[in-house]
Amino acid sequence: MQAWQVHENGEPSEVMRLEDVGTPTPGDGQVLLKVRAANINFPDALMCRGQYQVRPPLPFTPGVEICGETEDGRRVLATPALPHGGFGEYAVADAAALLPAPDALGDAEAAALHIGYQTGWFGLHRRARLEAGETLLVHAAAGGVGSAAVQLGKAAGARVIGVVGGAAKAAVARELGCDVVVDRNAEDVIAAVKEATGGRGADVVYDPVGGAAYAQSAKVVAFEGRIVVVGFASGTIPSPGLNHALVKNYSILGLHWGLYNTKNPKLVQHCHERLTELAAQGAVKPLVSERVPLGGAAAAVQRVADGVTTGRVTVVPGLTEGGAA
Repeated sequence: MQAWQVHENGEPSEVMRLEDVGTPTPGDGQVLLKVRAANINFPDALMCRGQYQVRPPLPFTPGVEICGETEDGRRVLATPALPHGGFGEYAVADAAALLPAPDALGDAEAAALHIGYQTGWFGLHRRARLEAGETLLVHAAAGGVGSAAVQLGKAAGARVIGVVGGAAKAAVARELGCDVVVDRNAEDVIAAVKEATGGRGADVVYDPVGGAAYAQSAKVVAFEGRIVVVGFASGTIPSPGLNHALVKNYSILGLHWGLYNTKNPKLVQHCHERLTELAAQGAVKPLVSERVPLGGAAAAVQRVADGVTTGRVTVVPGLTEGGAA
């Protein structure tokens, strides 16, 4: 079969190589899956660079989120067991962690429903306890992680403020349903959020960016607000001023979704059931901005790493270079 392999760490476009490799053999408790669609996540780029908390042995195939097909024909969502990731024709995954793909979604959308939407659901509902009528601020609202949080926030009855970088991404955020969109390239984020909230600030801030975005979050979070720290796409890990959290009465909440798979897997199943219901209702639908054939995966991972994409970019092995499946 064909699969992308990383033999040394570096930029995805430089170190990912499409090679003919042997079909992976499932270990104990694992299953072989035919990859129908593999969603690209920022951690894929970090793993190529050797900067992620999970460092698979070299060589490895990136791709941490797929919609796959079991040998008996079931369509499932899975997090592949590295080093046999999803950017290939076949992957392996733990049988106990498979989730049924929602009937309401196609393969590319289903592949994108897993990690980003689970992270959003746990962040907004389990950690921040978002309530209807509250104001939710989402950084990088047009990106893969942010777009999921926007849809989930709207589904929960929140007023959503989306922060984006650039006019094109602002248009995407509006289409996603943001009530207020702030273009950080053209506006003062702090002033704009305070104006939009009558000076009160946001009840919940969802931050997958870190760096300067976190500094803005601390200045616009409301009294008894909650900042959910999801990741550091900016490349800068902030150092919060805990004295500021004390005098302003807000909470800083960390979220590492992957831990729930081992600490409380029943919650992961519950979340998936809820996401499936929301997808069936049309309340959430992953924004797949681009579908690329297997041969285009390395360039696509690089674009995600560079922050120039909107929504989700998905690798579809059955897609030809001309765009036909």
